[in-house]
Amino acid sequence: MERKELCAFGIEGKKRLVEMNRPQEWLIEQVAEDTGQYFDSGYLQKIWTGERNPPKIIASISKILGLDGQDTA
Repeated sequence: MERKELCAFGIEGKKRLVEMNRPQEWLIEQVAEDTGQYFDSGYLQKIWTGERNPPKIIASISKILGLDGQDTA
């Protein structure tokens, strides 16, 4: 299976997680708590690669990571 490249939002999000010294699992837990929606690593990967663009989840990730006004393209 071919590996998909990260979109701009995915690159910035992953960089920010490294800067914060937090694992992806932490972000998944935070987003699920913030939105009240089911959220897992597979769905996050689809957001990182630009396959999915759910506004509520994107807004939550941006808020948690401090990525205000980031483009998801």
